[in-house]
Order: sequence, then structure tokens, then C-alpha cells
Amino acid sequence: MTVRQFESSRITAYSRTHTNPKRILVTGGAGFLGSHLCDRLIGEGHQVLCLDNLQTGHRRNFAHLVSNPRFEFIEHDVTVPHGMEVDEIYNLACPASPPYYQAEPIQTTKTCVLGALNVLEVARARGIKVFQASTSEVYGDPTAHPQLEGYWGNVNPVGPRACYDEGKRCAESLFFDYHRQHGTRIKVARIFNTYGPRMRPDDGRVVSNFIVQALKGKDLTIYGDGLQTRSFCYVDDLIEGFVRLVKSPDAVTGPINLGNPGEFTIRDFAHMVVEMTGSRSKIIHLPASIDDPHRRQPNIDRARETLGWEPQVPLAEGLAKTIDYFDRCLSEDGPVAAGSAA
Repeated sequence: MTVRQFESSRITAYSRTHTNPKRILVTGGAGFLGSHLCDRLIGEGHQVLCLDNLQTGHRRNFAHLVSNPRFEFIEHDVTVPHGMEVDEIYNLACPASPPYYQAEPIQTTKTCVLGALNVLEVARARGIKVFQASTSEVYGDPTAHPQLEGYWGNVNPVGPRACYDEGKRCAESLFFDYHRQHGTRIKVARIFNTYGPRMRPDDGRVVSNFIVQALKGKDLTIYGDGLQTRSFCYVDDLIEGFVRLVKSPDAVTGPINLGNPGEFTIRDFAHMVVEMTGSRSKIIHLPASIDDPHRRQPNIDRARETLGWEPQVPLAEGLAKTIDYFDRCLSEDGPVAAGSAA
């Protein structure tokens, strides 16, 4: 369904079994994070408009919602103005996987910047809250550790990752300029590494790479010496952070780090995946990726203090669920759910 077709159709009535149901737009809603967010919002009784151009999102991610009267899918590119009449917006539209955003770097920058402008214009005109899914990549390869929201980052503006890193930084600038100039009700979250069911196996990032390689009995490939660190947050915990941030008072604009402060080396994580999958895979090393951050760990004091939020799912528990998901997908040998948003 196109935007025009949707706007000319009859709006599905709200469920009256919940208090204050809203019409909520989720851009990038067919992706990994976006589809989980759609589930959560529908579970709260809201009407959800899932907007996605399916560049990296996949219909499989929302197939279970199609028959729900509170769900609508709209195939549309967020870089094109849409003017949706909604009560709230979550902007998650953008490829977050390096192989995908580097394959079309100009489109990635346009998605970050024009997509932000388009949702901000809707929010400004309607006086509604708008959430921006930013990323820990705004910190670049950090010289400060762990990363606090006040850290300005160490980003290469002309490297192969710049389309995403600088695109997200520019989007944050636009959000805060709209807030200062127009009083737009903004919420900005900086997402750290997140994992869980509905990631795509060719995502190109460490969790999906290692799990798929282990399940297939292939060598696990570490880029560099494996001493670089990451912090892994299970998807359900992250979505809880999104919802709490949007429900917070207008004075809480962010940016707010959302991630798990537990820090693991890539080498240790690889050994954990091999052990949990029961794989006989070996671990090999390849040359380090360009501009790959050496250390990544969020300071989440602000999220704890302002939202009462912190991750609850231990890595082993979340990883077991994610391994089971990939195992089922590989067994089915069919198209696997895709991801969007950091």
C-alpha cells in the first residue's frame, strides 16, 4: 500500500481495551529493531503504521502482524515526504550493517538526513513527539572510554563508514535544531550493539557472522587481533528503552545511550559462540576493517537516572534465543528476516 492509498483509505478504529491508544508511525518498521517495536506498540493497544522501502527490511518480519486490524504496512522511502497524520513517530529507517550502508553510501546519507527532515516536519506541524534512532557510531573510534553522551566523538568524515556515522550525526543536529528553533518534541537515543531474533544472517556484523559461521561449521573470522571490544544488548531490553524514552517528559530530549555496559572482547565472544553452538569451527584472523572502533562500551548512568532503565537479559540467555532463531532459519533454507536501524 502506498502513502496516498493509505491516506485515502478508512483508518482502522482504535482498540478500546487500552487507555489512550495512538496512531504511531514506525519508519524502518520492517527491519530487525523496527519489527520488534511494532510488536511492542501493538501489544500496548496502539495502531501502528509500519513504513519501509524494504531495502534491508523484510516482509517476513511483520508477517505475523498482517491480519491484525491495528497494523498497516506502507511501502515507501523515508527520503520522500509523506505527511502522515499520526500521534507519534519512531524514526528507525536506515541500514545499520556496514556491508549494506557502504554498498549505497549516498543513499545511506540521504536516508539519515532527508529521512530525519521529513519526520521532523511532520512532528513540527502536528506538535507530536518524534524519536530518533541514533547510534553509538556517532562516537567513532572513541578516545574516551566508556562513552558518555557528552563525548563529541572521534569520527573520520571521509572514510568508508562516514555515510552512516556522519549521516547519523547530522540527523542528531537536525533534531536538536528543530527542538531549539521550533520547540519540536524530540527524543534521541544512541543505540549500542543489539542482537536477537530477526537479524539477517548476512548482516555483516559480529553476532550474525559468528553464529551463522558456527552453525555451518565454518571458520569464525575475526578482523584484527580480536582484542577490540563490544557491548551486546538483547533486543527486548533495547525496545523497552525506546518506549520509556518516548513516554518520558518533554524535557528529556536525550541524547541517551541505550545499550548493555557489559564489555567483551571479540575473541572471547567468538569462543562463547563456538561453545554455545557446539560447533567444531576454528577461529581465524583477517586484516582489521577500516575505521573499526577498538573499544565500545556505553555509560548508561543517564538512562538509569532519567528512565529507570537498564538491561535485564544476560548475554548467554539472549544469545541462546538468537542461536535458536538462526538455526531455524538456516534449516528452512528460505529468505531470512532483515534488519534496519543501528
